[in-house]
Amino acid sequence: MTPVEGVTSVESDRHTQLLRGALDMCMLALLAKEPAHGYELVRRLDEAGLDAGGYGTVYPLLTRMRRLGLVVDELQDSPSGPRRKVYAVTPAGHQRLAAWRQQWQRFVTTVNTTLAGGDHA
Repeated sequence: MTPVEGVTSVESDRHTQLLRGALDMCMLALLAKEPAHGYELVRRLDEAGLDAGGYGTVYPLLTRMRRLGLVVDELQDSPSGPRRKVYAVTPAGHQRLAAWRQQWQRFVTTVNTTLAGGDHA
């Protein structure tokens, strides 16, 4: 993953660690909105501000999610060039995403409460 502009190396390392923990969840959420091929998914991640590190990061995660049954791939014709794999979320993937969203919300609430100096409910 590339360093984020305008931040120190320590901040960039923290960004990379946080992204690593959330990237599969974000990828699944983007695919749940609309199936996509790998190049399109990298573009969507970049547009969302998630510097995912490109294909060398995204494709291994797609392969892992496919092995786990969270996504399926289908070869589709391309308007320009060869056929390409388009990834879509499976019913199991939708269930996992719903669980991850709940887990993420609890985690964010706990972190925000801790950072604000309050008591955890």
